[in-house]
Amino acid sequence: APWPAAAVEVYTSKEVHAVNGTSLRLKCTFSSSSPVSQDLTVTWNFQPEDLSSHEPVFCYLKEPYELPTGRFRERVTWDGNIERNDVSIVIWNLQPTDNGTFTCQVKNPPDVYGTIGEVRLRVVQKVPFSEIHFLAVAIGSACVLMVIVVMVVIVCRQRQKKAQDKRIEVADTEL
Repeated sequence: APWPAAAVEVYTSKEVHAVNGTSLRLKCTFSSSSPVSQDLTVTWNFQPEDLSSHEPVFCYLKEPYELPTGRFRERVTWDGNIERNDVSIVIWNLQPTDNGTFTCQVKNPPDVYGTIGEVRLRVVQKVPFSEIHFLAVAIGSACVLMVIVVMVVIVCRQRQKKAQDKRIEVADTEL
């Protein structure tokens, strides 16, 4: 009977958004039927939206290697942890020309076949309104709640002081 083929499974988000000029962690994890090998390789590539040819972005072979040329030169750093099956990277100073699809391929000999992770990046000029709105509501609500708590504490202390003053006044009149 034939043996089942060993394979590497690669996991990424389907699509991510980032604001122009910021950095973004492209998360990529993997699972393998074999323990992590010293010959493990990771290859990140990029295909622009115009579907021109793939461009290399980053590679890992026993250690991370930044590529000396290309649009991502000096803008990509390793952010993975091989022992935790994490082969993520960070891209700095994102630009609209970075819109496209990133692929993450992992080979862990003897597991050299398997899925290739794909994540589509959309670089936007500013944060969508819904995210700003949510953040403003959350911060505003927290501030209002703090103000209410402070006011309740102040009112309670004033009432306690008035009650104490009244007891002292009653005690003085009885003497």
